[in-house]
Amino acid sequence: MKHISILVPEGHTSLTNIEGAHQILSEVNSSLSSMGKPPLFTVQLIGISEETKQRNGLFTVKPDRLIEDIKKTNLIIIPALHGDPIKALERNREFIPWIIHQRKQGAEIASFCVGAFFLASTGLLTGKQCATHWKLANEFRAMFPDVNLVDDKIMTEEDGIYTSGGAYSYLNLLVYLIEKYAGRDMAILTAKAFMIDIDRTSQSPFIIFQGQKGHEDEPIRKAQAFIESNFQAKITVDQLADMLALGRRSLERRFKKATCNTVTEYIQRVKIEAAKKELETSRKNINEVMYNVGYSDTKAFRIIFKKTTGMTPINYRNKYNNEGVFV
Repeated sequence: MKHISILVPEGHTSLTNIEGAHQILSEVNSSLSSMGKPPLFTVQLIGISEETKQRNGLFTVKPDRLIEDIKKTNLIIIPALHGDPIKALERNREFIPWIIHQRKQGAEIASFCVGAFFLASTGLLTGKQCATHWKLANEFRAMFPDVNLVDDKIMTEEDGIYTSGGAYSYLNLLVYLIEKYAGRDMAILTAKAFMIDIDRTSQSPFIIFQGQKGHEDEPIRKAQAFIESNFQAKITVDQLADMLALGRRSLERRFKKATCNTVTEYIQRVKIEAAKKELETSRKNINEVMYNVGYSDTKAFRIIFKKTTGMTPINYRNKYNNEGVFV
């Protein structure tokens, strides 16, 4: 039987992650029991104090056991820790040596959403792929440059360490883990019971590109503002370099450092974000939207749109436009 430790951190934690993981994994045991089979999991809430207040005291969680009581576990689940990640780390530093010790003993680890910040703080994600909520991708990269953040992914798996993307994508990771531990049939049964969209791989359709402005490079801010105000036009790197009196290489290097995008990538993302808004709110056809955001090549527009959002323009419009289905 696999022992699963769902952490109950101090501070403002996702109770949805904690309760949801406990309920879904426990349901696997119930399903197995109904088939006349033995349970697969021992699921316990693990804390560093006997009582943990959440949401400014609105809720109280009482862990089943404390970390010193658990000598060996098979899977550690780290829920999302909200608020300032540095403060969250300080409040929960006692967990870290225990997590590292369990990892050395062969435990696998899964983090949900922004729980990736806490997992990365242990050093166990260094050099590995990781997903987190797309809204905090830039902050994560700045704090953990040695982690390979893939902000478009619903989940990642590398060497027994798992991470999930934003918010409810933790459900997809849970189903994935159930498939690994209990087989495909049980994963499908669980997905149907909880109405989870199985086999989703990307959170790209949900990303809202707002530009990366959390830096102090003023010329790059000016370049971003120019791009966002003139995205319908053909903007070149040389044009921006001349406007800012910078060398091309210097501009490209500073732009990448400040925004985590090349100039070309940034222009494309601004254009595609504008296209998404038109597809969501208007009845314009795909070609009209394409021209409005500065593309003239239909094939190129469709390729870049799908690469950015994970969906074709027509599928995106049918999913998010409140006017109904288009053909």
